[in-house]
Amino acid sequence: MADLRDILQSHLTDEKASWSMGSFGAVVEFHQDRGEYLEADAPALYVRATRRGAIRLNAATVDSIEPVAYETLSPRPHRWSHAVALCLPVQDAAGNRRDALTELGPDEEAVRPADRGSILFDMGLTLAQCDFCIRTQDADLIALLRENVGRSLFDPANPAGGAILKAHPHRIALTRIGRVEVFQKIGGPDTGGVSPPGPHSHLLPQLLKSGRTHSANTPIPDHLVPLGYLHPANPVTDGMGADTEFDLDDHARFQGLYEQFARPDLLLLRRAVLEALGRKIEPGGFCAPTDRFGRAALRLTLRQQHRLAEKFPSGTYGDLVARWREAFDKASDTAATDDDAPGH
Repeated sequence: MADLRDILQSHLTDEKASWSMGSFGAVVEFHQDRGEYLEADAPALYVRATRRGAIRLNAATVDSIEPVAYETLSPRPHRWSHAVALCLPVQDAAGNRRDALTELGPDEEAVRPADRGSILFDMGLTLAQCDFCIRTQDADLIALLRENVGRSLFDPANPAGGAILKAHPHRIALTRIGRVEVFQKIGGPDTGGVSPPGPHSHLLPQLLKSGRTHSANTPIPDHLVPLGYLHPANPVTDGMGADTEFDLDDHARFQGLYEQFARPDLLLLRRAVLEALGRKIEPGGFCAPTDRFGRAALRLTLRQQHRLAEKFPSGTYGDLVARWREAFDKASDTAATDDDAPGH
């Protein structure tokens, strides 16, 4: 089995891999382009930075991370998403849960030395496992934020929220396992209403109201909390969420992570489905799981076998998979689907 440290290091230098930290409704994402200039690069120390964003994992807590590899359904029947959740036990994962705008002082732990004199503010989102922050050198913005320290950014009378949207300060997700930083503009009026390509952040108040630490479609064991995610290259979509030709190497690499880090019950179910298909059992002879994550694992396995059968046509196997999909992965069944964008 591969060591988690080696896995994290290798994916930091993989330009097709992405990372995210945050909570449900508030996330900061790090993406990089092939050949993009690096402003910091020390994978052995879990550091990577470009002109658009940065990530650093805390070397002291890496050995405490409990990884959970998982896959989620796409509303589009030929696709799926996958990731490795970087978790800590509930008692070790808590952030500061500040409930109002709070000045934290110069960001002396910034990934890039040039940012360490900038002033860091916790936005006060009361997130369970993440301090969602902004960082700026803008004197006017700093003055306005200081005037409104102690107030909620969701107060309609608080001018700080609008000022943040106009000034585009850096966004920083701070967790017990590290940080992700974004230097690009905030998605909104100045970006045509969409997040810019590459590193970006999302703050979705409607999702924050749920109080969840992660999507209900993510099979995280109850004793763990995900603080961040590694998003290895997806075999059926690119970094912008567009369809690609099925990449066997990317698929095989993630399946290796799934075998090592997936929930044991879901891994056993996958093996049972593959064994039944290998024995040419018809779908009526298979006892389908009744729980949410089991049903999703069955559907995901069939989607992947369908793509493999398309790649390597062999006798009647593709027809058998099609019958299984008609029985267990109907297009109308969208109850346990996620969007396709990494990190969301």
